[in-house]
Amino acid sequence: MSESLLHRCPVVPVVVIHDAAHALPLGEALLAGGITVAEITLRTAAGIGAIEALATALPELHVGAGSVLVAEHVDQVVDAGARFVVSPGLSVAVLARAQARGVAALPGVATSSELMTAVGLGVTEVKFFPAGLLGGPAAIRALAAPFTSMTFMPSGGVSADNMADYLAIPAVPAVSGSWMVDPGLLAEGRWDEVTARSAAAIRAARGSGAFQRVV
Repeated sequence: MSESLLHRCPVVPVVVIHDAAHALPLGEALLAGGITVAEITLRTAAGIGAIEALATALPELHVGAGSVLVAEHVDQVVDAGARFVVSPGLSVAVLARAQARGVAALPGVATSSELMTAVGLGVTEVKFFPAGLLGGPAAIRALAAPFTSMTFMPSGGVSADNMADYLAIPAVPAVSGSWMVDPGLLAEGRWDEVTARSAAAIRAARGSGAFQRVV
């Protein structure tokens, strides 16, 4: 990627949204809490509509699509306004389509073999997933040692309680998680709580030292 995605914001919320009408108040709540990047997953039918709503109304929020599994998904989300795509695994076809459409792609990796493939494809930023089950911060430290040019965004098992442990690693400029955008909060319209959790996450990132690396 020519432009770093992971250095835009140290905390990237993973949003599972069931009603596209919630997209705008959600985006406003995230921005109010200091979060400027959001991943809207394709796990629900409302995902693409939510991406389109946010891309249109809140250009200051860097909106991307998660759970992008096939190349056709790339076309769908980019047409809706997504500015990056995130996948749970590494797909050469997804990476190629993202490059053709001019958007950043963050492939998921779990092993050193997948990291070698990523390096061969010119990828310098990856999602480490599922981070908690794969060994957490210790696993990333071990993988970062031979892959000195790679930066990691851990996802899966990352929480408010352990995010600072990940962000203390120089190779981790950002983490992703869903605690600040819990589906229950969205369903109940508790936007103030989304803002509060987002602000707390940004404060924690600042305290970890990642904020200084990002800004």
